[in-house]
Amino acid sequence: IISRHLKINHIQMGEVEAKEILRAYDFNVPDGYVANRPEEAVEIAERIGFPVAMKIVSPDIVHKSDVGGIKLNISSSDQVRDTFDLLTLRVSRRAPEARLNGVYVEKMCVRGLEVILGMTSDSQFGPMLMFGLGGTFVDVLKDVSCYLVPITADEAMQMLMETRSYALLKGARGQADVDLSAITGGLQRISQLATDFPQIKELNINPFFVGSLGIKAMVVDARITLCRGPQTQEEAFEGPAESGPPRRAGSK
Repeated sequence: IISRHLKINHIQMGEVEAKEILRAYDFNVPDGYVANRPEEAVEIAERIGFPVAMKIVSPDIVHKSDVGGIKLNISSSDQVRDTFDLLTLRVSRRAPEARLNGVYVEKMCVRGLEVILGMTSDSQFGPMLMFGLGGTFVDVLKDVSCYLVPITADEAMQMLMETRSYALLKGARGQADVDLSAITGGLQRISQLATDFPQIKELNINPFFVGSLGIKAMVVDARITLCRGPQTQEEAFEGPAESGPPRRAGSK
């Protein structure tokens, strides 16, 4: 998938392909398929089971909600048909120049606490992981923790503990504890992905739904940005200064 994008000089990878890569790294991803016709969308929805979410697929649209390209909790075949037509009409009006590659029909998943897992490649030190509350919280609270790749299980846990939102994860105000291992394990898998593929410039999983022990953590939305040019870890960035980078990048 990554090589195919780089060959056509397309650095922005959409949700569908990003989830394929994350699934290969043992992330839980809701069942979903791309439909090109209303009846095909109905067949997919009936096969994976209601309720479903439907999302526009376009290489030119990064934030689908900005153009009305998402609809959740669709519970019948008739609604699927109507939603397919509605989403494609909205995009044609609000983003007429955008290429449309179908509509993604996806099984709705059990809602959990929204967190964000991410990675960005620093020009001096290389890949850097990021953790924080997801959804709108990441922009409002700006409570995130960062760490350089590669990362150990202990370092992943330290990332969580450095945030002000750690109390929420531990079940503040009578809420159930969140499965912290789902988050730390996810950070470690992103660390491995970044090591395996230095062509990845940025990776964003937002939101990543996490619940209590026994409830599968789930990737709800994701996107990946590739970098043009360097193909090896050594070429991807110049490397650390002579003294070496700090392992902990700190929290904000």
